[in-house]
Amino acid sequence: MTKVIGKMSEEARVSIRNVRRVSIDDLKKSEKDKQASEDELKTLQKKVQTITDEYIKKIDELVEKKNKELMEV
Repeated sequence: MTKVIGKMSEEARVSIRNVRRVSIDDLKKSEKDKQASEDELKTLQKKVQTITDEYIKKIDELVEKKNKELMEV
C-alpha cells in the first residue's frame, strides 16, 4: 500500500511541476510581448515557485501521515 501512495504522490508532484513550467513559460511569453516588465516577471516567477514549494510540502506531509497510519495497523 505504501508503494501505491508513493507512486500517487510522485504523480501529483510531477503534475504540480508541469503547471509551474507552463506558468513560467506563459510569464516569459508575456515579457516578450511587452505585457510585463523584467521585474514583474521575476516577482511573479518567485510567487509561482513559492506556491509550488508549498503544495509539494503539503503532499509530502500527507504521504508521511498516511504512511504512519498504515504502519500502526
